[in-house]
Amino acid sequence: MYEACREARQAGIAIEKLCELQYDEAQSCCTDGETSPSGGSGSIVGNSAIADKGSMVRAARCLLAAVTQVLLLADTIVVKQLLQAKDKVSNTLTRLEGVNNFTEFVKAFSQFGNEMVDFAHVTGDRQNDLKDERRRAQMSAARTILERSTLMLLTASKTCLRHPECTSSRENRDTVFCHMRRAIDLVHYVVKDGLLQTSSDHASNDVRPTGNGSSSSPAPNQPKEEDWDVLLTACGAIQQLDDSVEMTRLTLAPTACRERLTLALNAAIERTQDFTDSAYTSHEHRENILLLWDRVRSGLSHVIRAGINLEQRERHSPTEELETAIRTLLQCTQELRLQLEQTALEQAADLLASSREDADLIGHLRAAAISLDGDRFDECGERFQEHVDHLQEVCKLLRHVSPTEAHQVQAKYAEITVRIYGPQMLTATHTLSLYPNSKIAKENFQVFSDCWQALLNDVTNLAKEVSELLQDRATEKHVYMSLPRPGKHGTTSKPLKPGKLDSEEQAKIAKAGLEMKLITSEMDAETDRWTEAHNAAQQQSVSARGIERESAVGTANQGMVGGVGNEAVSSSGPGVPVSPTNGGLDENNDIVKRAKNMSSMAFSMYQFTRGEGTLKTTQDLFTQAEYFAEEANRLYKVVRQFCYQVPAGTLKKELLDYVDQIPTYVQQLQFTVKNPTVGKAATFTKVDAVIQETKNCMNCVSKVVSTCFECANKHNLYMSDTLVSETMASSTSEDHHTPSPSMMSKPVNDIQSRLGKYNLDFRGLSPRGRSPGQRGDDDGGGAGGGSEGGKASGGAGGDPSI
Repeated sequence: MYEACREARQAGIAIEKLCELQYDEAQSCCTDGETSPSGGSGSIVGNSAIADKGSMVRAARCLLAAVTQVLLLADTIVVKQLLQAKDKVSNTLTRLEGVNNFTEFVKAFSQFGNEMVDFAHVTGDRQNDLKDERRRAQMSAARTILERSTLMLLTASKTCLRHPECTSSRENRDTVFCHMRRAIDLVHYVVKDGLLQTSSDHASNDVRPTGNGSSSSPAPNQPKEEDWDVLLTACGAIQQLDDSVEMTRLTLAPTACRERLTLALNAAIERTQDFTDSAYTSHEHRENILLLWDRVRSGLSHVIRAGINLEQRERHSPTEELETAIRTLLQCTQELRLQLEQTALEQAADLLASSREDADLIGHLRAAAISLDGDRFDECGERFQEHVDHLQEVCKLLRHVSPTEAHQVQAKYAEITVRIYGPQMLTATHTLSLYPNSKIAKENFQVFSDCWQALLNDVTNLAKEVSELLQDRATEKHVYMSLPRPGKHGTTSKPLKPGKLDSEEQAKIAKAGLEMKLITSEMDAETDRWTEAHNAAQQQSVSARGIERESAVGTANQGMVGGVGNEAVSSSGPGVPVSPTNGGLDENNDIVKRAKNMSSMAFSMYQFTRGEGTLKTTQDLFTQAEYFAEEANRLYKVVRQFCYQVPAGTLKKELLDYVDQIPTYVQQLQFTVKNPTVGKAATFTKVDAVIQETKNCMNCVSKVVSTCFECANKHNLYMSDTLVSETMASSTSEDHHTPSPSMMSKPVNDIQSRLGKYNLDFRGLSPRGRSPGQRGDDDGGGAGGGSEGGKASGGAGGDPSI
């Protein structure tokens, strides 16, 4: 490597010197040309230029050769580093399989974890560097298997060590070992670009005996190339048949071509047997597939007959008979391809429809295992095995109809993982039924069920992606170039296609989305504190009113008179103040309502980072951010009103510090949203900035809501006039009489007496005293994207009174 870099540097220096020399000669020749009118110097300059050109070419070749050598050596070094990391993981995995006590297991697994982290880093870098779509998908599948199997290996090994006499726990562990070794071999295969390991390398991957002397799922000694690389699909076989039929226009279907057509037809029929033999294919689809194959056979016979006629007549150009037969056959194969796609997608849709039932089935399995209900366990086990078979069939059919190699590879390894880990889910359940009180057995079952759920999600996402790709391909139409293109000259606009992010961008946006999800959960927890306190206070109020009514049974008339004049009797009972914890604040409190709206909007932004939810485009995200900023402005106004009721102290100072940060975050978010962008990179940067600004604002709002709750709970503060009027209305309905004006005015006078100590100006702030049905534009910023009313109220940054 050092020698190659040195040669590249020398070649670069040589090119630099030649360029300087040519520049100096050109300058001197120009000067001589001005002083000497003779033309003899022209031939000298021309010869010099030719010689310099040859030197430049040689130096450029040396530089190119040196740089190529550097790149080759660098790639070789990276490959050797990756293979060394792979060998370390394989050796530690073998050592981990032979441990017999927890002490050795903890040491070995700790070393295995560190080596797996390094291995994950180097394989991730290699995956990003790969250019071949199929190789990249294979590397991704291997890394996914290793990542999920590591946790299963931990719990399965712990269960096996805790219960060494249990054959089912040993089978769990051995199966995970075999599947991880196969994934490691796949990494080796991808890194070596299709070179298989030798038989000695696979000596450790032979059949592993289980505890009862039987063999667990073995990995083959010498995997065939078909197991790793060749993707035999029905649509691919039909495409090969179409290509052979198209060639008959040029070859005129001679004898060799007719044999190739027959072989291609037989191969396509054989691969479509997965559709007709599937127990989950409807009778209608099976009949349609068989009828279409009969039409394809008939069309192919017409093509062959037309070719024989041409051969007998010794003609060298296609006839109308041959052209008609080719068009008919191609139309039949196209209909057959569409029928296969429809069959596969219908099975995938049936699987998605039963996903909820499948999730409940895992819970039923666990309950049956713990309760030792043998009949229920057998019934749930049979249903789960049917579900495994159905999922495997769906993966197989999706692989046949997937339009890209990446999705074919993904479906192939999803099918393999379902075939391997599906029965192991039942094995883990059997272990739990043998040891229902074992904590490690329960943990092992939970890990296997989580892995199974992740596998279900993978198949679901694969089905959605394949369906979208097939629909997009079906809706693509050729545009006549003589007509205006879509989106130009006032014609209909072409729908935008989502851009693909690279792995680094996906990791960055996923991290930002996860942080948004965490702060959303924190906000929900803060708002739930109000609801919990409200429910507790309601129970206290109901019990207090019950005691009061029992004591007033004997003196009903006196209690009726005393209820008008005595201000101590209220709906909350004696001695229970109307505070934020018992005033019905979970529904009517503006602070909680605004905070919940903002939390819901932030959660929809988190769903956008995962490709889910109602926000489909970046413009939807930016619009949601605008409504989020407006809702933050409304929350700021409400909290500022509440701050005037809080007595001076540490809590008030802390609340003011937090709430005064909201306008700053709002302005930053609005500035980021309004910043124009052009291009994929700039749009991604803007999306990331919007999510970060939203997250910062949510952090601040969470602290504001928490501090407001502490202030209201400590000082028994009212939140708004609407709450006071509603509380008094409920009090009058409870006492079945109309209270006196003095009782009606006391809570309001109490608030006014508190606010009278301050010389306050409420101009510009949102009006108070509205009932919930009169909020109007103030509630416009809903969580689902808002309405036009949400834009009616001005923000904190634009109001001169704030």
